[in-house]
Amino acid sequence: MKICMVGGAVRDELLGLPVTDRDYVVVGATPEEMVALGYRPVGKDFPVFLHPQTHEEYALARTERKTARGYKGFQVYASSEVTLEEDLARRDLTINAIARDESGNYIDPYHGIADLKAGILRHVSPAFVEDPVRVLRVARFAARFGFSIAPETLALMREMAANGEVDALVPERVWQELSRGLMEKVPSRMFHALRECGALVRILPELDNLFGVPQTAEYHPEIDAGVHVMMALDYAAAQNYSLPVRFAALTHDLGKGTTPREALPRHIDHESRSFALLKPLCQRLRVPNDCRELALVVARFHGIPLRAFDLRSETLLNLLQETDALRQPQRFEEFLLACTADFCGRLGFEEAVFTQADFLRQAHRAVQAVDAGAVALQCDNPATIRDRVYQARLAALAAWMADNR
Repeated sequence: MKICMVGGAVRDELLGLPVTDRDYVVVGATPEEMVALGYRPVGKDFPVFLHPQTHEEYALARTERKTARGYKGFQVYASSEVTLEEDLARRDLTINAIARDESGNYIDPYHGIADLKAGILRHVSPAFVEDPVRVLRVARFAARFGFSIAPETLALMREMAANGEVDALVPERVWQELSRGLMEKVPSRMFHALRECGALVRILPELDNLFGVPQTAEYHPEIDAGVHVMMALDYAAAQNYSLPVRFAALTHDLGKGTTPREALPRHIDHESRSFALLKPLCQRLRVPNDCRELALVVARFHGIPLRAFDLRSETLLNLLQETDALRQPQRFEEFLLACTADFCGRLGFEEAVFTQADFLRQAHRAVQAVDAGAVALQCDNPATIRDRVYQARLAALAAWMADNR
């Protein structure tokens, strides 16, 4: 029996990155032998065992054969006769097909170490095309490492997008990969890679439609709506904003992709169209509620904070109410962060300060200071409570604005 550490742990170790999860392949063993040694079986689709002390995963060496469309359409064969090289051959990229044995020696039959040094994402074998998830993974690794995609690998990704293999992806797996990519340092690289291979139009057509759409140069020197969204997303990543904020930055301008050609480069009322497009997108990808709810609020209202200094007190209070800022102050803060990414995600504005956000934070605090309960106790008629609370908040906001403009 031979045990080797494999996959991402070896890759990250070679790159000098922190290693969190370690996976091991066991060559020359049977399930019965693993159980006899105290390992606990946990694998459903193929033999995987947990180490009796460390609880790390140990999988028997295996091969795979494509039997149906999609990433689950595989028949797995695990046996003590399967070699380490055969196991590594089923992996997606050469940089993930490196093993290290118990003596510290690297086994690298597909030259992954050389590709790591060169910064290249290259498929291991023609079997790459059998798993559509690999298109998303390669795009995500492009965002994570900044590596280039080998031309021959990009050609296979284009083939998978063109022949409909990508369409077999289940929503949960798409969201899993997209959300992980959104949390990388430069997430725009993932979407550029997906667009380059033709997969973005199949997975997120609403986003793909933004590229090549002109905007008014006065407000958007970068001109292209797709470029702006990528800049906003990368700004959010550079500020280490949360996943919901990054997703909101990615999707806030979807409506610009449906602006009538005769209206360009202006995008009147694109916010409502962004909101309308985002609802089915979130449903299609099974986007979690925290990401979905924030993105919808940002899509609908992100144009208003830009005019914060010119708003009337009624409009400002309505913004706070429509965004549910008083009941969900943390989400309102994330709304402001997404609006900041929108403002700074423009050519020449990368180092700008979105002072409107602080103005709105202070306005929010002024309204929060109103004791709604005390106002309600002063009402003889319960039917008037809602209006009296609104008027008290409006008066407090107007007084604050008079002192701060």
